[in-house]
Amino acid sequence: MEIYSEKLSPKYTIIEWLLTLLVNATAIVLATKIFKGFYVESFVYAIITSIVIMILNRLLKPTLKLLALPITVISLGILYPIVDTIILKIASLIMGKHLIVEGWVIPFFVSIFISIVTVILDALITKSIIRGEK
Repeated sequence: MEIYSEKLSPKYTIIEWLLTLLVNATAIVLATKIFKGFYVESFVYAIITSIVIMILNRLLKPTLKLLALPITVISLGILYPIVDTIILKIASLIMGKHLIVEGWVIPFFVSIFISIVTVILDALITKSIIRGEK
């Protein structure tokens, strides 16, 4: 049953995906500049890290959210960013020396920061460009 579906041509979805990728990479680079204990080597590796995180979000995040559900319910959602922190740590393992994520406290705040910056930049850049092209 399909309730609502906005029909977009493939051109818009590819452009939107590329813009989202660049917005995520920008948020990762900003997090590198602000937080100690979180480091990405260059913007190119930030783009690769963004791709890795996108893939991990598609493959692992639903399972991690399900496993973290009891903690999330008990904490009233405050500990939900732990799932994003785990994704960051796994991305760090995949990226090796190109992405350094130290400890668990800093990545917790980095994941919150990246989420907020991504939402803001996505609203300001990606959505306005996609709306402007239609």
